[in-house]
Amino acid sequence: MITRHSVAQKILSYLNGELMLAELVDWAENTFIDDTLSPDEAIDMLNDILAYLAAADSADFPLTWEIIRDWLERLGHPVQTVIA
Repeated sequence: MITRHSVAQKILSYLNGELMLAELVDWAENTFIDDTLSPDEAIDMLNDILAYLAAADSADFPLTWEIIRDWLERLGHPVQTVIA
């Protein structure tokens, strides 16, 4: 079952270098096709994010910081940048 939290976790794994872009795209493609979105979630929003992520390996769908930050905020995970 795909939820806001599970999508946010995948995006955060990508940002933290735990997933390569190809792995994130593959996950989104397979999730978009095969997995069930939680009926308690904002299905249209999750579909929009998954569809974009599934195409993120093309020049037409770049994963910019602004896009990712907006998604995370919409998913309920506000972003704060900290330099360690």
